[in-house]
Amino acid sequence: MTKILVLYFSRNGTTADMANHIARGVASVDGVEAVLRTVPDVSTVCEKTAESIPAHGALYATIDDLKFCDGLALGSPTHFGNMAAPLKYFIDSTTEIWFSGALSGKPAGVFTSTGSMHGGQESTLLSMMLPLLHHGMLILGLPSTEHALRETTSGGTPYGPSHVSTDHSGLSDHEKTLCKALGTRLAKTALQLKQSA
Repeated sequence: MTKILVLYFSRNGTTADMANHIARGVASVDGVEAVLRTVPDVSTVCEKTAESIPAHGALYATIDDLKFCDGLALGSPTHFGNMAAPLKYFIDSTTEIWFSGALSGKPAGVFTSTGSMHGGQESTLLSMMLPLLHHGMLILGLPSTEHALRETTSGGTPYGPSHVSTDHSGLSDHEKTLCKALGTRLAKTALQLKQSA
């Protein structure tokens, strides 16, 4: 089975909701499975160890989840135009995978949410691409053939799905469509690459 890791950090649930819609897009492709994982929060005062299993939601990601995936969707809320510290902390621990080249040649996409219209969604998406490029991953965005990308008045960019959460608003129909589209695109690409190897 081809596996797409949907790895994210979510503080208030919006990015997790996006991850679930991406997973639905992945699962819509025969022979491909979505693996939802999150990362623990980091302490502001000292380095502490989180419980190995979170109280609710997706399981915490391990290095092996990343090492053995066939594709990756990486998501984070926007924090001052950048990915959230907990996700960056996890990515910074992936040096052994970089040395082995385990992610090289595998497809990846990114997604984000933020609380304001000009909160840095596109810079966050671009910042999440940088370590993936260092890992040798093949970055997939959303092409203009996705009608929802041209029609949306809320979130969505060519760099990946996005959401603007004002007053904790839920995802718009266009945003859900774009999340599913990214998942489907990742799944189809990973499947084709695996079959041609």
